[in-house]
Amino acid sequence: MYIVGSYSLAVALTLVTMLCWGSWANTQKLSAKTWRYELFYWDYVLGILLFSVLLGFTLGSYGELGRSFVDDLSQVSSQNFWSAFAGGVIFNASNILLAAAISISGMAVAFPLGVGLALVLGVAVNYFSTPKGDPVILFLGVFLVVVAIILNGVASGKMAQKNKASASKKGVWIALSAGLLMSLFYRFVASAMDLENFEYPTAGMVAPYAAFFIFSLGVFASNFIFNTLLMKKPFVGAPVSYKDYFSGHLSTHTVGILGGIIWGLGTALSFIAAGKAGAAISYGLGQGATMVAALWGVFIWKEFKGGGSKVNLMLFLMFVFFITGLVFIIVSGGN
Repeated sequence: MYIVGSYSLAVALTLVTMLCWGSWANTQKLSAKTWRYELFYWDYVLGILLFSVLLGFTLGSYGELGRSFVDDLSQVSSQNFWSAFAGGVIFNASNILLAAAISISGMAVAFPLGVGLALVLGVAVNYFSTPKGDPVILFLGVFLVVVAIILNGVASGKMAQKNKASASKKGVWIALSAGLLMSLFYRFVASAMDLENFEYPTAGMVAPYAAFFIFSLGVFASNFIFNTLLMKKPFVGAPVSYKDYFSGHLSTHTVGILGGIIWGLGTALSFIAAGKAGAAISYGLGQGATMVAALWGVFIWKEFKGGGSKVNLMLFLMFVFFITGLVFIIVSGGN
């Protein structure tokens, strides 16, 4: 299987993770005019699962280092299997809430609040579980991200005064709930992997490709519970049915699957990079997706249009603090 050989390459992969995690929601935005997000989400999780299989039989089976994808799966212990599977279940619950927040409040609000909170809590959870990197520099970077989150929250509050305040508040609370759950999923997957040695992993533990596949199974299986409930009792709008899903056009389904593939690519690269960068740094850098999503929301979808000079200043400072915080997180891994 393919294994990352240096910290600098691991950082580069996590930056791709950041781009993927911050961009997949554009596919939801593209389909939102004609397609409810509960229906979109079925194709999204299908895209993640299909990509995990493709990656396992390509990069996961390429080369002579480590166990092949199939061999890795065949020897995983039940404890590590269910740990990675539980990570998928937890992620799916959080991501469905995030998707709901996006549909209510937009990308520029939902991502910085939800994913930003997940970054702060997730870095702490992963670092104290498997310490790697300079903690002072790492958590200084996290602190700067917190400042950016606060700035975004204030800016979204000012926008709420000009729009529908009740819908905005609802979206904010859903985004924060998503962030709390999202901070936990990575730890469950990381604990199933031998992060110290992907080349010769401990028996019963798995390499990133098998871990990603098992994680994807957790996402897909739990969707029959979580998303079915949301289809019957949605946060916004009337209930939808499976009949509505199967009546969708091929092009509409393809957009959702593409969204899952984009997110799946980012996640797989994060797991692959964790061996050299460590779980806390790999997760933290990937969650810089917050900034990427906010950029999409501000400049492409115009979600803060008409906010005024004060809102624009807060958004500018938010990006400055996010970028500075991410730089600190990167530097912490080189110490």
